[in-house]
Amino acid sequence: MLDKLLYIETFGCQMNVNDSERIVTMLADLGYAATNDPASSDMILLNTCSVRGGAEEKVYRRLANLRIYKRDGKKQIIAVGGCVAQQEGEELLRKLPYLDLVIGTHNLHLLPEMVRGAERGERRSETTFIDNDQRLDLFPSIKGESRLSRFVTVMQGCDNFCSYCIVPFVRGREISRRSADILSEIRQLVDEGVREVILLGQNVNSYGLKSEHEPSFPELLHQVAAIDGINRVRFTTSHPKDMSDELIACFADVPKLSGQIHLPAQSGSDAVLKLMGRGYTRDSYLAKVRKLKALRPDIVFTGDIIVGFPGETEADFEQTLSLMEEVRYIDLFSFVYSPRPGTKAAELVDDLSRTVKMARLDRLMELQRRHTREISQTYIGSVMSVLVEGEGKLPGQVSGKADIGRIVNFTGDTSLIGSFVDVKIAKAYPNSLLGEL
Repeated sequence: MLDKLLYIETFGCQMNVNDSERIVTMLADLGYAATNDPASSDMILLNTCSVRGGAEEKVYRRLANLRIYKRDGKKQIIAVGGCVAQQEGEELLRKLPYLDLVIGTHNLHLLPEMVRGAERGERRSETTFIDNDQRLDLFPSIKGESRLSRFVTVMQGCDNFCSYCIVPFVRGREISRRSADILSEIRQLVDEGVREVILLGQNVNSYGLKSEHEPSFPELLHQVAAIDGINRVRFTTSHPKDMSDELIACFADVPKLSGQIHLPAQSGSDAVLKLMGRGYTRDSYLAKVRKLKALRPDIVFTGDIIVGFPGETEADFEQTLSLMEEVRYIDLFSFVYSPRPGTKAAELVDDLSRTVKMARLDRLMELQRRHTREISQTYIGSVMSVLVEGEGKLPGQVSGKADIGRIVNFTGDTSLIGSFVDVKIAKAYPNSLLGEL
C-alpha cells in the first residue's frame, strides 16, 4: 500500500534522471508514492549534479530552503543523492544538521535500508565506490509506471579524465553492462508498451571495449534494433574520440536509429582541446561530422561547449564560433568554465575576467539561437514521423517526438498516444514544432 509521499528534484544529466526513476521504483516497495508537492511529502530527495560549480551551488541553496520543512517537529526525511552526495559525503551531514541521508552514485541499492533507518531517526551517509562487476549486479531495475520511451543504461563511469571533468571521480571508472542483461531489459520494456529506447552512458561509444566477450557499441545497436516492438533507438552521450567509422555507418545501416546525435565538441580550438585533454583535434571532430552528414543528410547535431577555459584567447573563441558555423547544432548546452576540485584544470591559471567570459557566452548563445531558428524554419512544410506520447499544452492537442528529437504538437485525438503518425510541420518555435496530422 502506497501510504507515504516521495518528492524528488533531479539536477544535471540523463544519468541522474534515470537514477531518479530507479529510486521511485525502489521506494514504492516501502510504501512511497511520487508527488510534486514537497510540503505534503514524507520524504524529499535531491538527486544532484556537481559537473559545474553553478549546479553545485544551486543544490546548496535548495537544501537551505528545504530547512523549513523540518520545523515544528515534522518528521520529514531529507536526503541527497547523486554527484554532490558522492563528492561531499559525511561533510554534508556535518554542515546540515537537518539532513538525514547522503547516498552516493554507487549505493542506490542501499537506499531502502537507509530510508527504513531514517524513519527510526537514524542519520547515515553511504558513498563507497564499487569499481568492479559487482556494481552491475547491484544495479536496481525500473518497474511500475509504463511509458513509451525509456532510458536504458548500457555502461557507467568514464575513463577519459578530461582535465575539467569531475565525472570519473564521482561516477567511477567505465564498466559496461552485460549485453544479455541489456537486451533482456529492453524486451521486458517492450512487453510494458515501450516503443523507443535511449541507450545511456557517460561515453556509450566505449561500450564493450574492456569486455572481451561483449559486443562493440555498434554491434549492440544492431542487436537492440533487431528487437521486435522497438521502433526507434537513440543514444547519449558520445565522446568524439571514440566515434568509430563502424558506429558512423550505423546511421545509414540501422533504419531505427534516430537522426539526432549528441556530440560534444567543448571547444573549436586545438590549443584549448589539448589543455582539456579531449584526445581529438578540431579537424578530426569536423571530419566525423562530415562523414555523418554524408551518410545521413538529414541528421541533426546537439552538443556541449565550455566558454572561458583557462588560457582561452579571443582567437581560440573565434575558432569555436567558426566550428559552430560548420556543424550548425540544432541545440547546444553552453556554459562558462568553473574549476572542479581534484581535476587537472583546477591547477591552471584562470586569468580571464568574469566580464569577458560572460560576454563570450552571450555571443555564443546568440549565434546558437540564430542556428536553431534557421534550422527549425527549414522543417516547415516537411512531413515527420512522430511518436505520440501524450496530450499537448493546448486543448485538443497531442504531442510527441520526431525522429530529430524535436517536440511536435498537433491537433489530434488521445487515441493516437502510443502510435507513430506522420505530421506535416506548419510552424517552428524555439523549442518545438507545430504541425497537422
